[in-house]
Amino acid sequence: MGKTLTTLDQTNKRVLMFGGKGGVGKTTSSAAAALHYALAGRRTLIISSDLTPSLSDIFETEIGATERAVPGVENLHALEIDPAEVMRRWKIKFGPEIYQAASALVDLPYDELVDYVGMAPGIQEEFMLDYILERIRDGRYDMVVWDTAPAGDTLRLLGLPGRFIEHLRVAPRIYLGVQDTLKLSQTPFLEIIASWKELSEQTKRFFSDPASVEFIMVTIPEALGVYQSRRVIGELAEHGLDVRYIIINNVIADPDCDFLRQRAEMQRPYIEMLNDEYGDSMTLLKLPLLSYEVKGVERLREVEEFLFNPLVS
Repeated sequence: MGKTLTTLDQTNKRVLMFGGKGGVGKTTSSAAAALHYALAGRRTLIISSDLTPSLSDIFETEIGATERAVPGVENLHALEIDPAEVMRRWKIKFGPEIYQAASALVDLPYDELVDYVGMAPGIQEEFMLDYILERIRDGRYDMVVWDTAPAGDTLRLLGLPGRFIEHLRVAPRIYLGVQDTLKLSQTPFLEIIASWKELSEQTKRFFSDPASVEFIMVTIPEALGVYQSRRVIGELAEHGLDVRYIIINNVIADPDCDFLRQRAEMQRPYIEMLNDEYGDSMTLLKLPLLSYEVKGVERLREVEEFLFNPLVS
């Protein structure tokens, strides 16, 4: 049996990130957790950054790209991040100074020029992190639950601030060379670069701070789910995020027919593998395989009961 740490109900982290490979139950787990904290009286925001978000489906209400209250649940708001909305806000925040700087080099209309700069590699993803961080820091919520994209996309996103900072280190030299070659007067490129670099550094510090952020791995007791989870846990450690909780979803708890007994036997070595490898350092929470589709607040409340009163390995 694994060593039980604190339960999720006792976490004091401001941000809970639910991650794992696609199709393992991240949205269900994160939605049930967000519902739990809201019912406990915490002002809670659940965010999905998946390009195909399903919060609207699971809560059976239109969520969309602006924060809105979840009907029937006090203290709970939800948001499905739309990259177009992120870039619209980015243009409002940085567009005028970008145009002032870049128009000294290129003669294009305002929208075309700012849109072109916004297409640079990493810009959209970097400012999506900034957008999420703004929601966390504005003080309106006690808890932010982040239903992340599938594991590979999330790891790339978490590694982006470091790569962006490295890219910006050489940008001043390029700018100064262009300015000297073209005999340009002073333009605010250096100030823009400095502000973006500071923004990236703040983002990197926050999302790698174990005092603020808890990453919860969601997996299923099958080969692909378990092996990818092991890889992701190692890669998260490189970003300064130690995983303390693993949710094992779709566990067959009480097999009552030959089919389920065979499936339970298939699951057993993978559960044991996770227990042997992580049971002494993490809390393993088992969610049972359910016979029904989880949609709507009432079904989510049932999952919430399992998640916060779990079979703990």
